[in-house]
Amino acid sequence: IQNMLKLNKLEKQTIRPMPEVFDVCAQLCDCAVQFEDVWEKKNLDFQADLEDSANIYADPGLLELVWTNLLSNAIKFTPEGGAVTLRQWTEPDRILVSVEDSGCGMTPETIRHIYDKFYQGDSSHATQGNGLGLALVKRILELSDGSIAVESTLGKGSTFTVTLPLPPAPEREEETKG
Repeated sequence: IQNMLKLNKLEKQTIRPMPEVFDVCAQLCDCAVQFEDVWEKKNLDFQADLEDSANIYADPGLLELVWTNLLSNAIKFTPEGGAVTLRQWTEPDRILVSVEDSGCGMTPETIRHIYDKFYQGDSSHATQGNGLGLALVKRILELSDGSIAVESTLGKGSTFTVTLPLPPAPEREEETKG
């Protein structure tokens, strides 16, 4: 229900992103740690390959929803003993974050619809969510001047890659001086 309300407000623009410069690497670590019990219980090989720090200019509360959703899905759709990898890297004009899993993967048909509200490609997990997560993720990233892409092979897993712009140069320099 919370996701439904948030998505509704984001679509109607009643939630206005409150962007600020913050360290996305620290945020990714905080989000990943929340799932430690779950990945240990499923005996997943969880890897994180992040830079020491990377500043972005976005709404931290909204982006936390993005990371939590992508990690939650990766862990949920990866069978016991599988692997989930969280990566982050910086390119000259942008920061990228990917969440890769060795889970069930998706058909091209499912991939075409994953950002649709209420769509659930894998009905065996239908009780574990409302099908709003990726619609919410996509809307948040649109409002953050970011984007999301997916690569997936049925039976082999999926990789979701989020691209976000770097903060304007003066804000980047101020953060490194501090």
